[in-house]
Amino acid sequence: MAKPKASKRTLDSYTVKHLARTIKAGDCVLMRPSDPLNPSYVARIDRIEADSRGANVKIHVRWYYRPEESIGGRRQFHGSKEVFLSDHYDIQSADTIEGKCTVHSFKSYTKLDAVGNDDFFCRFEYNSTTGAFNPDRVAVYCKCEMPYNPDDLMVQCEGCSDWFHPACIDMTVEEAERLDHFFCEGCSAEGQKKLQNSHSASRHSDTKVDTKRRRRC
Repeated sequence: MAKPKASKRTLDSYTVKHLARTIKAGDCVLMRPSDPLNPSYVARIDRIEADSRGANVKIHVRWYYRPEESIGGRRQFHGSKEVFLSDHYDIQSADTIEGKCTVHSFKSYTKLDAVGNDDFFCRFEYNSTTGAFNPDRVAVYCKCEMPYNPDDLMVQCEGCSDWFHPACIDMTVEEAERLDHFFCEGCSAEGQKKLQNSHSASRHSDTKVDTKRRRRC
């Protein structure tokens, strides 16, 4: 006689004993990789399931892919903490969870004062079969017309408000960080005229040109 299947039940939350951390659906977690030399996998929990006795806990996850795991691999504008929300679903033992993490929206990530080891960001959904991304286009900046990589320092032109990589405007990072004012090549003549006509106090103010880059703690 066939053995009846053990009944399963969905848990609202579950405390991972070896971490002393409670997880629930919607949380993002770090999962143990098959190769210990690889970084932890990143996943979002869709559902937590256990047998009728509350044992043998399984988590239904939706995987995030790192750029190097995608078709085409890592590109210049991909951030070191960037992940893609994939269409790859799986069921894993709760014992393979290594810790909790946070996957921020791109906008939220760029507003962080500092980035921790467990902070990631996502701006694309990824089709693991076709290699397609959604959205398939994002804003580009600088003369190089590349999407923003939050790991890289950029400076903003006071004329057109576009952002530029120091290397693309023949500057070092150190030079860019010391700038009081910056006008790109296209705005330079008009910008210099504005500066000359501005109040003399502005030339001696402590205001620095806007720069952006995420700091890591």
